[in-house]
Amino acid sequence: MIELTKINNTKFTLNAEIIEFVEETPDTVISLTTGKKIIVKESRQEVTNLVIYYKRMIYNDSLKF
Repeated sequence: MIELTKINNTKFTLNAEIIEFVEETPDTVISLTTGKKIIVKESRQEVTNLVIYYKRMIYNDSLKF
């Protein structure tokens, strides 16, 4: 899960596993596998970095067992 900010400054947590793609139009729009689209304040690169960090945490934790 990654924490993001909606345009109205509301913080929310998104399941990174359901992100289909992220684009800047110029707002950052996240399209989900559910068909829903969310506009966030973070840049496309920030969202990408958050997902990479999340995935690394998940995979590193699973290797410890």
